[in-house]
Amino acid sequence: MADTCIECDVAIVGSGFAGSLIAKELSQKPINGKRLNIVILEAGPGVQPNINGFMKSYYKAPVKVPESPYPPALTATDANGKVIIINPANVAAGRPNSRTLSVSNWKDPGQAYLDQKDSKLPFKSTYERLAGGTSHWMGLTPRLVPNDFRMSMYDKNLPDWPISYETLMPWYEKAEGELGVSGDVADHSYAGVTYSPGYAFPMPKIPPSLFDQHVNETLSHFTDDETTSLAFLGTTVPVTSLTVRSQPAARNSQPYRNRRACAGNTSCIPICPIQAKYDPTITLNEATNNGVRLMDHTVASEILVDANGLVSGIDFITYKDEAGPKTGSGCIKAKIYVIAANGIETPRLLLMSKNGTRFPNGVANRSGMVGRNLMDHPQYLSWGLLPVKVFPYRGPLVTSAIGDLCDGPFRNKRAAFRISLGNEAWTATVGGSGGDPHVTTLDFINGVNLSGLNKRDSTHMASNSALLGDQLRDTLGNLISRQFRIAFAVEQSPDPNNQVTLSSATDALGLPRPKITYDLSDYTKRGIAAAFLLKNVIFRKLGAEDFTKTLPDDSAGFDQVIEGNTVRLTYGGAGHVMGTYRMGNDPQTSVVDSFQRSHDHQNLYLVGSGTFPTVGTANPTITLSALALRTAGNIAKEDFTPR
Repeated sequence: MADTCIECDVAIVGSGFAGSLIAKELSQKPINGKRLNIVILEAGPGVQPNINGFMKSYYKAPVKVPESPYPPALTATDANGKVIIINPANVAAGRPNSRTLSVSNWKDPGQAYLDQKDSKLPFKSTYERLAGGTSHWMGLTPRLVPNDFRMSMYDKNLPDWPISYETLMPWYEKAEGELGVSGDVADHSYAGVTYSPGYAFPMPKIPPSLFDQHVNETLSHFTDDETTSLAFLGTTVPVTSLTVRSQPAARNSQPYRNRRACAGNTSCIPICPIQAKYDPTITLNEATNNGVRLMDHTVASEILVDANGLVSGIDFITYKDEAGPKTGSGCIKAKIYVIAANGIETPRLLLMSKNGTRFPNGVANRSGMVGRNLMDHPQYLSWGLLPVKVFPYRGPLVTSAIGDLCDGPFRNKRAAFRISLGNEAWTATVGGSGGDPHVTTLDFINGVNLSGLNKRDSTHMASNSALLGDQLRDTLGNLISRQFRIAFAVEQSPDPNNQVTLSSATDALGLPRPKITYDLSDYTKRGIAAAFLLKNVIFRKLGAEDFTKTLPDDSAGFDQVIEGNTVRLTYGGAGHVMGTYRMGNDPQTSVVDSFQRSHDHQNLYLVGSGTFPTVGTANPTITLSALALRTAGNIAKEDFTPR
């Protein structure tokens, strides 16, 4: 039984992008003559007074992965001084992390928060459980293109969205203002993307890097033979060039809303040290300044439904320390309930909400679709060495992309992709596990070759070089200044067998952890294969030496026949958790409507990228933010008069 019960107008679970935007919107002006009483339940520690603690955690982390700055801790030191992964069964509000996605541990629920022991391939994306749960996002905000909303035109078995690009367009513009997006309308008027007359992004675009400029110049013209070699892309017209476009991003190109302009730290992942990059704590602070109550260290455990089919409350558990135990329990009663806990934690909560035996499959799940169609943008990562210096590590991680291949008739056979150009050299790629410039530096100091750059002399068969002084400086300056990486974010098709269910493994609060079943469809694998072929063409055009490889023990490795040859490919997670409670017009095949309102419970809204029926190739943040603002507008029309 709950220790306490709180009453309010709107209860929101989760304070990330969608939750914080809805809270702020509803808190800004009176509705029916009164300000709404809004409460947010946040599983993590809430808004910190500054980011210094997060930065200190990252500096001290023995393994620096994107999740390292943020709680809960990923590792501990045992009695023998060995660094070990903390068992997620001993963590109150756990989360997946990059450290637990290796071939040795991704199927082990004793090390990995997500139970994937029955999964064919790993779901490789991670997320946080604290205010603004995607604190380590990259900040990229491209929109979906119009055809992404109507995929049945390519395959009648694919669902269409119950909303069009044109309907969402004004909400895109409002979201870009809220997050503070730097971009250029001319750069992004392609693949049918349009804007309101006279519209301009809130800030000018982030300037292109030297690498962006070099790739754009090199790919501005293909020879007839090169164009012929690109026929595998299946575009409407032959590809005679590829255009590098600036990438819209929620980071300041100039001072905006009392935040500084980007200083080019190249540390957007895991943390922007000056908060030039937007994160949801900014909006959350504005919401709490408007009177919204944030309850941190508070984990929603069950959604309660009354005899009339309306949500009547949400039970929660409180805790103080990362390892638990629970310090109390309670419930919250509201007129409207919003679940904004992301594409894995939201279905987990819905499935836990059995209300005794009344909802054996969980609430909001009359369709049986809750937890199904889990999607990401599987990312094919490539890296190489240019013949010219482009001086990486200056500017944001990504300033430009090649987006024109995100749509076309080929989508009736294979997945589309979006190509991002990286400014962080081999930070995320050395040996497939990241680490430069650190790894290459140690290679040349110690005479080893983990990076592949400290090659043996083929003439004299000499050992790898161990250098000091000027020779070390000059060698590193020559090699690291020519490093680059290119990533292909590949569209994933919805598959009901890619699913979030409940595991028998629990967390420190005794709640079942998420169980994931995941695989890639042939459609998606063919998209990765096309990315591999295009990578080869681009590298040849750049005159680059290719260092891309798939390690034999890569947990995401798979074999694909490409042009008659078997090629070992792999993918990474993009951090885009999508599709597990899709929107649609038919309650039999979808979970929510276009306003993200549950078909089953009229006072329950399920928001975030879990509502996406299909995913296109665009990073989901600006779309889920636009949808959240549209949902807030619909909630504001509800009857909040006292009864």
